[in-house]
This record gives sequence, C-alpha cells and structure tokens, in this order.
Amino acid sequence: MDALGERIKHLRLQANLNKAALARKVGVSDVTISYWESGAIKQIGHERLVALADALGCSLAQLLEGEARLTPAPLYLRGQPPVPWLDPNANRFMISNEILAGVDWQGECYLVTPAPGERFDYLDSGDLAAFGPTERCDQPGRYLIEGAGGLYIGQLEQGERGELLFSSGADDTAVPVPLETSERVVGRLLACWRMESA
Repeated sequence: MDALGERIKHLRLQANLNKAALARKVGVSDVTISYWESGAIKQIGHERLVALADALGCSLAQLLEGEARLTPAPLYLRGQPPVPWLDPNANRFMISNEILAGVDWQGECYLVTPAPGERFDYLDSGDLAAFGPTERCDQPGRYLIEGAGGLYIGQLEQGERGELLFSSGADDTAVPVPLETSERVVGRLLACWRMESA
C-alpha cells in the first residue's frame, strides 16, 4: 500500500469514519475525500495534510509514508551550514514515486522546513519539503547550494560544456549564470508542500 489515496482510505476505515465524517473533521467536502482516496487529486496542501492526519489519529509521517514505526519531525533548514541531515538524530523520510512526480530519486530523503526567521527562494515559512542529500546535479531542478554566504536554494541545470548554470527564484526571466567554483551542491529539493493561507 504505497499510494497516498490507499493510505487515506485504509486509515479512515481503521478510524471507523465514513467519508462525510472525515470530511467534516478536515473541513472539506466528502467528494474531496473521494477524490483523494481514488488518487484523482494527488496534490494535497500542507494544512490539509496536517488536518487529515489529526482527523485520522495518525502522524503526518504515517499518512505520507505508511509506516507507523518511523515518525520523523521536520528538520530545521538554516541559512548557515551544516545541512540539517548531518545531525546524527535526523530521521530519514520515505517518499513514494507518486509524490516525486517524475523526479528520478533513489537516495535518502529528509523532511525539512525553514527554521523560524529563515528565508529561502522556493520555500516559504511553514512549508514542508523533501530534500535528498547529493553533491551532483545530474538533472535540472531545484537544489540546496552551499556558498560563501551560506545555504540557499536555486534552480540548476547543466550547460552545453557540462558547467552548472544557476538561476534564482526571484526573477523568472533571468538568464542562468555559471555557478561559482566556490559554491557546491549539497542537496536536491524533491517535493514541497505549501502552507495554505486561511
């Protein structure tokens, strides 16, 4: 049972709730619950995931991963090194292929959120993100980069000569520039769950 929809249904039945009762607890329609369970809606916002886990009486990790034994708390991402997954107490996070949405990832994964007061491109305060530790950029995407100014997230791709080209989230029209030689890739942003505004 690795599909999120199947886990929602299983946990709903385990909690002895019908779709209407679960919908009332989460604050959505019972049709939305049906769409979530069938997989017709694959992206569920962070606040809804938290409310869903609370209504089902399980941890967010159990809802997302399907494993009750591992309940990782999100790691705080700070603007200064080291990366949070170097903490010896950091729990790995299992992520399903449906959440990765086409990203080919076989390595470790960690659940991360910005530390209070920290700001990052592509990741707002309260958002949850799945990061995979890596030192390479072998496919275009958003990566965590360590530079002289600390840790930051940027869009990376390989240029024609194999050089890494960087663009920030601040300007979508900017032409990618070569990554400085003093900067290095330390992680890949695999998935992100946005905090919904009320």
